[in-house]
Amino acid sequence: MSSAAPWRGRRIHLVGVGGAGMSAYARAAAALGADVSGSDAAAGPSTESLIADGVLRDLHVGHARENVPPGDDVELFYSSAVPEDNPERLAARERGLRESPRAELLGELSALRRTIAVAGTHGKTTTASMLVYALRGAGVELSWLIGGSAGAGLGNAHWSDGEWLVVEADESDRSMLSLEVEIAVLTNVELDHHATFASLIELREAFREFLARASAGIVIWRRAELLELVPPAARTGEQGRARAATADSGARAGARGEDGGPVVVPFEADELDLGAHGVRMRWRGHEVALRVYGAHNALNALAALEAARLAGADEGRAIAGLASFEGAGRRFELLGTAHGARIYDDYAHHPSEVVATLRAARTLAPGRLVAVFQPHLYSRTAALAGELGRALALADVIAVLEVYAARERAEDHPGVSGLRVAEAAADAAGGRTVYWLPTFADAEPVLRAQLRAGDLCVVMGAGDIDALGRALVRA
Repeated sequence: MSSAAPWRGRRIHLVGVGGAGMSAYARAAAALGADVSGSDAAAGPSTESLIADGVLRDLHVGHARENVPPGDDVELFYSSAVPEDNPERLAARERGLRESPRAELLGELSALRRTIAVAGTHGKTTTASMLVYALRGAGVELSWLIGGSAGAGLGNAHWSDGEWLVVEADESDRSMLSLEVEIAVLTNVELDHHATFASLIELREAFREFLARASAGIVIWRRAELLELVPPAARTGEQGRARAATADSGARAGARGEDGGPVVVPFEADELDLGAHGVRMRWRGHEVALRVYGAHNALNALAALEAARLAGADEGRAIAGLASFEGAGRRFELLGTAHGARIYDDYAHHPSEVVATLRAARTLAPGRLVAVFQPHLYSRTAALAGELGRALALADVIAVLEVYAARERAEDHPGVSGLRVAEAAADAAGGRTVYWLPTFADAEPVLRAQLRAGDLCVVMGAGDIDALGRALVRA
């Protein structure tokens, strides 16, 4: 095999190739020389760009047995949204082909580079994107695989000959536990994927296992409940706590604690200046200015800077690189204006994310804050409807749409709908306006009539709610 294309000769078929993660893996596999094909339920911007960029040899819209290329050397990888009875998976099984979850492909990719894996319930995409900016600013050649656009046209994936790889480590299907990790970043831990984890205790154990995979460094939010997840090899009694507290003494990737474990670097955001200018703060004696909003983004930035520092990046140059970051795709992304109102799109789908997004929006001092929310998954809606409603009550005007089902089916969750969230929001809103607008066709005319100059409207959710925001801007 050529060193420039070590995967030349591999034939890889990706089922669900249009997804944020799978499309990134397709780009990496193609860059490594593999012959890549794929399928997805529907075409979209992601699949179109894969074809335009020459990543895929074949793209099939819809799932069918004949989509799997002929031959006995084809390797099939499927996304977590693809069920066991998918016809392409069935065809691969019957033909004796390798049939593997996406986690196995991601694990292979992470083994090829020194990997910085960013995990946590919230902030993974933004933190990983910030890390890309910080490392690039410091002159580090790197690859990345992220669950969304890193911003400014960088895309969700890039594969280079550089030694470092930044990966978004996803807990939703436990794929984070397939990674080869040198530096692990943990932003926070809350129960979000109720179909995967039966309890917060089970989720915490998964993150504990993730941190145990780090060979050189752990960057973690300074919270007692998170530091408890750090493996004993990295913190042993008072000695470990002292090492964590003094890890700012110049630790770099490859360093170990006195007992051989990875260096632990806790981070915390103090003395923040938040406003329409973004975020200003100090880090290790440096002034840091961000062009994104909200206290949550200060934490994301600190995690990225600490990870970049562990990777050997120059602090000043990393800060300069991060200063140009204007946000990852679908993370408080300005879409445009409608009737004088600013329209933003955000991926927030958990109560904590909704709260963080709406608080960040308030720092822009809008006349009114309008929140339009599309719940994501019936299982999450059933578990968190009340909390979601209370979070949305931070807005002045609230609209709730029907659940975006994604991989779930309504018939498996009888009685669960977005109306539960709307009712909870109405209970918490203190008389402020709450709309139940199940479809885009219901929502668009109401919002057009409601919006006025000076408003800030944020459409939120992990489904296709961004299409509604773009329709409002086009109007």
